[in-house]
Amino acid sequence: MKENTEKKIAAIAGAGPAGLTAAFELMGSGTVHPKVFEGSNAIGGISQTVCYKGNRMDIGGHRFFSKSKRVTDWWNQVMPLQGAPSLDDALIGRKKEFAPTGPNPEQTDRVMLIRERVSRIFYLRKFFDYPISLKWKTFANMGLLRTIKAGLGYLSSTAIKKKEDSLENFYINRFGKPLYKMFFEDYTEKVWGIHPSKLGADWGSQRVKGLSFFAILKDMISKRIGVKQKEVETSLIESFIYPKLGPGQLWETVAKDITEMGGEIAMNSVVSKVHIQGNRVDYIEIEHEGCVPKRVDCDYFLSSMPIKDLIAAIDGIEVPKDVSRVASQLPYRDFITVGLLVKKLKMENETSIKTYKNRIPDTWIYIQERDVKIGRLQIFNNWSPYLVNNYKDTIWIGMEYFCTEGDEMWNMDKDKFIKMAIEELVHIDFIEAEDVIDSTQVKIKKAYPSYFGTYYELDTVKEFLNKITNLYCIGRNGQHRYNNMDHSMLTAMEAVDLIKAGSTDKTAIWAVNTEEEYHETKS
Repeated sequence: MKENTEKKIAAIAGAGPAGLTAAFELMGSGTVHPKVFEGSNAIGGISQTVCYKGNRMDIGGHRFFSKSKRVTDWWNQVMPLQGAPSLDDALIGRKKEFAPTGPNPEQTDRVMLIRERVSRIFYLRKFFDYPISLKWKTFANMGLLRTIKAGLGYLSSTAIKKKEDSLENFYINRFGKPLYKMFFEDYTEKVWGIHPSKLGADWGSQRVKGLSFFAILKDMISKRIGVKQKEVETSLIESFIYPKLGPGQLWETVAKDITEMGGEIAMNSVVSKVHIQGNRVDYIEIEHEGCVPKRVDCDYFLSSMPIKDLIAAIDGIEVPKDVSRVASQLPYRDFITVGLLVKKLKMENETSIKTYKNRIPDTWIYIQERDVKIGRLQIFNNWSPYLVNNYKDTIWIGMEYFCTEGDEMWNMDKDKFIKMAIEELVHIDFIEAEDVIDSTQVKIKKAYPSYFGTYYELDTVKEFLNKITNLYCIGRNGQHRYNNMDHSMLTAMEAVDLIKAGSTDKTAIWAVNTEEEYHETKS
């Protein structure tokens, strides 16, 4: 394809949700030509779908739900809602409100499924609703003494508020100390590798948002009076949409659409240099599989690469020592998923939700048990029946472990790690070892930007980056913020809006997922 010299060039680092959203939106401008450079061989970033022998793994689990109409309309434009039953819908006779003219998932792949949200906590070898519900079973599972302590603890938290200078105090203020210790403390430490008392409350305000004991009570009342789903907290939603073949399918579809419209996407292409001249990025350098670095001139640079890597790549100007120090020490959490194909699970469905062969209905299960390292369990059959090569006879699960690159878990031999994972599921009575048919392992670096250490000096880095007028930091790692997928997309949309408007004020980009109003209302 010939270079279009009449259009301005936008170089984009990363082919994840933010990078691809930016490229797609720029294609619609007609005046800017996007060139996307992805450092790996996978489309979608952490929202990629990994295929193993016909079984697909959703890395991290991605519910497609947003309070932003702009985002939901965008998803539906790329992949329309189903208009007929999916395989599992048909097998159990599940009734849904399908899109009147939507595609049939049994006949086409480019379709969004309508899915039920079921997530539970596994604690004391029992299932608890997530978020915690005020049902009799919750109190029965907790036992009388724990229930009394939890009630008294919550009442105490309403009367005496702690200063919210840590994630621990954030949780205690909303649930009371006993419930915090039962359902948040250990799991949070598994995820981040440090105690919640050493983590900032920022993570809670962005991820847990308005969720609290009172919000759960309000949600119960709302259901009875018919409040619409988009008016409830994100953590309390009961249904979501989902690409037939996993989140990676949507981003692979978007990438295909971009290239068909004339955009460029280069894989295995690492941005190794970002050259600055006169407070502007005038070119970047790309390293592709050991080849000589290639110069790419650009009018705009949209970066979803980790801030740590972006600052290290800047050339042509002197980076202040404080900026280099803060960026180089920004903490991240890495991620390992073990995929297990099994004949069956040991436990059966004891909920009121109808399922195929009475399998448990969960998409996610948060493992709160202290005697295992696993943090979360995914059952891919329940995300989409099409993620599993043989849906009727096998169950495809993902065991998620949170770690740090270079630590004991990260460096553990693959076969040894998988053996440990199987033993842990056997130990907590989820499976029998002889029911394991096959297994695999996937590692993801810098999956989660962490909220401790030099994170609290990030404004120093932001101030420096914002002075580079045509540089736009987008996405989760691009902002070092634990954004959901829709938030990452919105940062890209805001950046493109600024480019179209000729504005250099980056405030709107950095404001995504920080305003409480965003969490509480539909935009």
